[in-house]
Amino acid sequence: MTLLLADSLRCLPATSWDALSATDQPFLRHAFLSALEDSGSIGAGTGWQAAHQVLLGADGKPLAALPAYVKQHSYGEYVFDHAWADACHRAGIEYYPKLLGAIPFSPVSGPRLLGDPLAAAQLLDELTASLEPQGLSSVHVNFTDPAADALLQGREGWLERYGCQFHWHNRGYRDFQDFLEALSSRKRKQMRKEREQVAGQGIEFEWREGHQLTEAEWDFVYQCYANTYQVRRQAPYLTRAFFSLLAERMPESIRVVLARQGSRPVAMAFSLIGGGSLYGRYWGCLAEFDRLHFETCFYQGMAYAIEQGVQRFDAGAQGEHKLIRGFEPQITRSWHYLCHPGLRAAVADFLDQERAGVLAYAEEARTLLPYRQA
Repeated sequence: MTLLLADSLRCLPATSWDALSATDQPFLRHAFLSALEDSGSIGAGTGWQAAHQVLLGADGKPLAALPAYVKQHSYGEYVFDHAWADACHRAGIEYYPKLLGAIPFSPVSGPRLLGDPLAAAQLLDELTASLEPQGLSSVHVNFTDPAADALLQGREGWLERYGCQFHWHNRGYRDFQDFLEALSSRKRKQMRKEREQVAGQGIEFEWREGHQLTEAEWDFVYQCYANTYQVRRQAPYLTRAFFSLLAERMPESIRVVLARQGSRPVAMAFSLIGGGSLYGRYWGCLAEFDRLHFETCFYQGMAYAIEQGVQRFDAGAQGEHKLIRGFEPQITRSWHYLCHPGLRAAVADFLDQERAGVLAYAEEARTLLPYRQA
């Protein structure tokens, strides 16, 4: 078997890559990852260089793979290791470049080690042995699924890290009102009031699939997306071309809700759908409206999931404000292999303490959920 480092998904046919994944989660598809590369959202000048790890069999066919990137910084990952990099800098240890096994700019848990589990285990062993000869300080695999966790658990040198997100679960609700009936009276009234405030401003919503948007409407979507960064004086991660490429390559996975005040579009939320989940990814507005963010990003997605029979709504990485709207704490996992033994020992001690804090935080967060007590 041979470990191939693919600096672009152009090296691999889409059918070969997609066949390695046992899920229809959209973020793992060749179409999604190649759109990031071909649009210039990652690549030269971005600090992200594709370095997909692919284990080939004797016949040259892929047996296992890890979508991966050589990183020159720690932005766009959502598992924060800036403090580790700072400690290395003070100690005179080179932390960058590092290797990241993840979906760029997408804090979404799912398969990371694709293909046959035995082949994936061999891929891991060959990968860690090759880090130092390549001048890489470490490898990090973010937002893993249980299958990857099982392969990494107990493997020499790998450190496990916990995080916490908030996801909404559709428990067979007939409609949004049926969901509201599951809440305490006070929370139910609060949610209704928020939705009424948005409706009272004359704002209406329309859901579209990827093939139903014109290029002019994609211009509006991108303008809204970019504005969320520009108001913080930051450059957006994604290019305008990414959205057109994605609409061309996987339109069936795209869901966009447009908010209009009369004939004027004022906001949008961009989501992907697949694997029994709706994934809210990007949002933006071009004017300020009271409670519009909550309606566009949360309530519209929840109502759509109920209508379409989708079981789970993942509306993004952070936000304790999701708790009072019914989003439940969900533990996420990432794994880290650090070549420097001193750094590895220090991080291991830190993660032991952090893990206890994350679990306590998630447990406390559950006490803030709005559901009626049995």
